[in-house]
Amino acid sequence: MSHHWGYDPDNGPEHWHKDFPIAKGNRQSPVDIDTKAAAHDPKLKPLSICYEQATSKRIVNNGHAFNVEFDDSQDTAVLKEGPLADTYRLIQFHFHWGSCDGQGSEHTVDKKKYSAEVGDAKPGLQKVVDVLASIKTKGKSAAFTDFDPRGLLPSSLDYWTYPGSLTTPPLLECVTWIVLREPISVSSEQMTKFRQLSFSGEGEAEKPMVDNWRPAQPLKGRQVRASFQ
Repeated sequence: MSHHWGYDPDNGPEHWHKDFPIAKGNRQSPVDIDTKAAAHDPKLKPLSICYEQATSKRIVNNGHAFNVEFDDSQDTAVLKEGPLADTYRLIQFHFHWGSCDGQGSEHTVDKKKYSAEVGDAKPGLQKVVDVLASIKTKGKSAAFTDFDPRGLLPSSLDYWTYPGSLTTPPLLECVTWIVLREPISVSSEQMTKFRQLSFSGEGEAEKPMVDNWRPAQPLKGRQVRASFQ
């Protein structure tokens, strides 16, 4: 590979298929959720999110986004029910965001892009925001304990679901996507802190970490189902 994948014009989502041919596969993510076409499926169970015992460990700038990592050695923080047949452990969460507030989400709803719905600050996000300055550049990490991921969830767990993929290389088509209907709100100030991160490593020319999102991919015959009417 002449250069690693990223989000620049020369190595961004339009180029990923060269090294990862599955990028043009039949169940790629993200997608646009057409709310009129998403059929309510009465067989879909409510989501069960058991994150009370979640144990966060560290936060890492990996040069594409930042990950908050959790101890997943046991079934302490799990997601189950909903469309899922199995129990899934929380291993990490990360965000995708834009260079301005009108874009940044990967999934869109009726073609609307979210920056992470800017409004009031999300108190549950502030602990993340406050530590970002310490992991500004690629490869940096910091201890990050006692974080409650429930503070990032909206009040309603109504969701859409469809079969999809990772949205970053290797783009594996192994994901059951669950997209919550209700956005959470973050403030412009919080988003500004996200945009002060860097794609580049320490000592390299600074490249602001912005627009690290993949555009919506074709549905190719897939059905998005809704847990609600």
